[in-house]
Amino acid sequence: MIANYQEPSFELFSIAHLTAIGGLGLSILVLSLFRKATPAPAKVERLFALTLLFMEVSYHAWMISSGRWMASQSLPLELCSISLMAAIVLLWTGNRHLIDFVFFAGIGGALQAMATPVLDIGFPHFRYFHFFYIHIGIILTALYFTWMKGYRPKFKGIMKTMLALNLLLPVIMAVNALTQGNYMFLREKPVNGSLLDYLGPYPWYILSLEGVAFIIFICLWQLFRGRRHSENK
Repeated sequence: MIANYQEPSFELFSIAHLTAIGGLGLSILVLSLFRKATPAPAKVERLFALTLLFMEVSYHAWMISSGRWMASQSLPLELCSISLMAAIVLLWTGNRHLIDFVFFAGIGGALQAMATPVLDIGFPHFRYFHFFYIHIGIILTALYFTWMKGYRPKFKGIMKTMLALNLLLPVIMAVNALTQGNYMFLREKPVNGSLLDYLGPYPWYILSLEGVAFIIFICLWQLFRGRRHSENK
């Protein structure tokens, strides 16, 4: 039976995919309803951080045990992997230097990943739950610190995040060259289709992606800036 087991494939906008998106929407709604409540105790924040870390460590353990782990694909160097690590440290330490990156890069990257997942294994496999749990977790962490802990996105936060991303680019490019990997899709576009298909050929889509990221960050800044302004009124 085990020898004949076939992992379930993931299909874009399938019931499983739409259910995950619905779970994100419901989670945001619940968090929004409690945004004026007292923030959770530090031990609860750390517990959530541990669940995110547990899911990520379990994912790497599964890849190693199944012979899937490769330096060219499995290092935590994708934007959402970096955002996840930043979110975990933010939840554990409360270090506000990390909030800008988690808010702008975390929400921007995780929303794009939720909409067009680079995922080959679907429900009910562990990988399905890992993928959507960590991406929803990144978004909820950013919104929690915004709605319940008083963080307010500022324009300089956008510039800090853009600077951080551009400092990461040469590092990621060097790792890609050493491992023949494609982290952050800096060597080629994903084969399953994504937003990058509309941003021109290589290498110009990298520059286009910078512009798209800046626009997304501006929209997030304006959206939450406007929400705070209306609440104050």
